[in-house]
Amino acid sequence: MMDRRGRLSSQPAEQQARDAVRHFRLMRYFTLASLVAFVTVAVVLYFLQRGEITFFAQVQREQGDFFARAQKNLAAKQDQAARASLISLHEASHVTLTRVVGNVLWDSHIAPFAARAQAISAAPCRSLPAPAAGGPDPRRACFAELGRTIMGLPGFAELDAKAYETMQASSVFKIKVFDLRGITIYSSEHTQIGEDKADNQGWKNAAAGVPASEVTHRERFSAFEGVVENRDLISSYIPVRERGSDRVVGVFEIYSDVTSFLGRIQAVSAELGGLARANQEELERTLAENEDKVSASSEVFLLIVGGTLVVLYGALWAIVRIGQRIIDAQAAAQERAAEREERWHHEKMAALATMAANVAHEVGNPLATISMLAQEIQLNKQRNGCESCQPALILEQTRRIAGMTRQISEFAAARRESHELVDINVMVKSILDFLGFDRRFRSIRLEFKGGADLPAVSVIPDYLNEVLMNLLQACTECPAGPGGKGGTIVVETMASGAELLIRITSECKAYPGVCKEHVRFEDSRFDVVRRRIASLGGRLTRERMYYEIALPAEAPVVPAS
Repeated sequence: MMDRRGRLSSQPAEQQARDAVRHFRLMRYFTLASLVAFVTVAVVLYFLQRGEITFFAQVQREQGDFFARAQKNLAAKQDQAARASLISLHEASHVTLTRVVGNVLWDSHIAPFAARAQAISAAPCRSLPAPAAGGPDPRRACFAELGRTIMGLPGFAELDAKAYETMQASSVFKIKVFDLRGITIYSSEHTQIGEDKADNQGWKNAAAGVPASEVTHRERFSAFEGVVENRDLISSYIPVRERGSDRVVGVFEIYSDVTSFLGRIQAVSAELGGLARANQEELERTLAENEDKVSASSEVFLLIVGGTLVVLYGALWAIVRIGQRIIDAQAAAQERAAEREERWHHEKMAALATMAANVAHEVGNPLATISMLAQEIQLNKQRNGCESCQPALILEQTRRIAGMTRQISEFAAARRESHELVDINVMVKSILDFLGFDRRFRSIRLEFKGGADLPAVSVIPDYLNEVLMNLLQACTECPAGPGGKGGTIVVETMASGAELLIRITSECKAYPGVCKEHVRFEDSRFDVVRRRIASLGGRLTRERMYYEIALPAEAPVVPAS
């Protein structure tokens, strides 16, 4: 910082550091940082909980859909099973009926008539070409003519009458008889006699000895009782076996009415469907209720967690507030202590400077008088002669005392509290000369090795005085110090790159090094040293054999006033 005259301000950097510490508001940073953290946690918990609710609702819907599909599939399977059972049951009854009819009519009526019908060849009809698109079918007309020929054979009327008589008042609506060529040799619906069923899969299965059945719906159907409408029928192709063997000699096609059975099956299926829908509706209500319960429970959970976070935040806020007060109190105490230390240092240095100035003044005047008298004595000795007079000795001792007072004056003149460009060699030498008067240094030799051509350095002289005096005094605490064995303290100045170094080496005779076993580098006095050096923009390091102070060698740029 610059003062009004363009010089560097005397306010120490350590004071600025203390101001920075004092102005660091823990409560402000804690409030902002913790509030952001707690809000972030609350938001994350909220979205996680909402995600859990959404996931639960999705699972509920998937379970409901699965249950609906399961019921639908179950109803479909039940309907299919009922229809399959109905077909199987009627197919078994048709097989039984075929056996009964065969026992009653085959040998006496059907077999002789079938033999006469088979004598009529169907090959001419089958050899006819396929009909053109949209044109008449010649083969159909041919087979119709074949049927009329078969009905004209002897025994047809008796067979037809016997068939009607046998099937009267039964559930059988129609009966057809096929020979092994696939030609319809008899049908209760006379218009179908002569039809060729050789390509029909049901006839093929029955001719191979395997019954085949299916359910069909007919809008109109010609039955024994006449034409019926909207009926559900089961048609079965049943093989007719020769009595006493398994050889198939013909095929019956029997139509039975199952309208009432299918109606009951459909009614049961409808009832099951209604129950399934009712169950599905009940399930959906239950799922909705469960979802509402989970949502309400989630809201309670979020309220509890939110309340807990608020309480926790309040407790932490109170603790940090108490800590802030303690920190503020400690910072204030440290500041007051630093101010007291600063004031004590100023008073001490002022007292030293005043004492040095007074000593130099009080001793300087008598020395000047003594020196003048010694010069007069020397002149008288030269004119008159005086063997016992020793003016030269008096002048030598006065010059010695004058040198001491000059050293004291130089030390006193170094007391300044603003940054100045100084010759570091001159300043260090004056401090060493001044400390030579301290009784603690009487048994220690202070040796100064000043570097040549050192650049000027910007320092606060008062602070550098304090630093060097503290470090030099710390070196006297070596057991080989004032106790009697003595030693040497070497102070060197040198340049190293952009820095100027001051190295202090304590060479005790009994304990080499810096006596680190007896003077701790973490001693409280070194706190003051480190703060002073930091305020000068330098640094302090300690090696095994020396202390070293590094100061920036560049001179500060002082703006023009």
